[in-house]
Amino acid sequence: MPVMKTNEWLIDHYHDPVELCKKMKPLFPGVSALEIHDYFRMHGMYQELDKSGTALVDTMEVNDVWTIVEKEHQALRKKWKGPDVPIVILPSNTADKKLMSATNGKAGLAFSDKLFLFVPETISEQELKALFIHEYNHVCRLWHTKKAENSFTLLDSIILEGLAEHAVRERLGGAFTASWTKLHSKEKIEKIWKKTILPKIKLRKSHPLHNQLLYGWRGFPKMAGYCVGYYLVEDYLNTNQLCTVDLLRVDAESIADLHPSK
Repeated sequence: MPVMKTNEWLIDHYHDPVELCKKMKPLFPGVSALEIHDYFRMHGMYQELDKSGTALVDTMEVNDVWTIVEKEHQALRKKWKGPDVPIVILPSNTADKKLMSATNGKAGLAFSDKLFLFVPETISEQELKALFIHEYNHVCRLWHTKKAENSFTLLDSIILEGLAEHAVRERLGGAFTASWTKLHSKEKIEKIWKKTILPKIKLRKSHPLHNQLLYGWRGFPKMAGYCVGYYLVEDYLNTNQLCTVDLLRVDAESIADLHPSK
């Protein structure tokens, strides 16, 4: 399945994003266009700017945004034996200072059967690839493990994030991994793992503490869960002399050197 032609949608409906979101209703059965729009806005989708959709699309096409993602999708689908999922690319909210500071204005949403990228119109090729690699790795792990999202624990989440960013490192090099991979020393991450994350690994995704620990909110170390996940995946890869593709089906407890009964 090719990358969806959101360039055409943007030209027609840029200033009416709810109408644009109607195009995605088949991907979310039973969900209204307004609900889709609100959900996307929460995760980085653009707010209407004082420009035409045509001008924005022209810039994104000059930067080969859709072509780069399509090529990377085909390459990784073959390499990871992953699914051929719908991929939706939309502009991100570059007016969001927090988003710009944290990720240079890019964001993504991954499901086992679809993927969404929110990107600034001037995104570089390597940044775009890094975002897609991370999100498509999520898609592949969700698809291969067949684990329902509502059964996800904190342990599942941190391993998911750590594995995805190691996939970026393998394909593009360490220079293009997220800044949080270099946020804490190994010694500090080991302490965060043992004292902060390990006692809470069975928390379900729906629990309020899940995201606080994952992102390091409300007094927890910044990006705590992400950093621990990256550390645990790295240790497992090095110990077993494996590549990230080998871990797509491996359960989180094994990667973290735990047993389900612990």
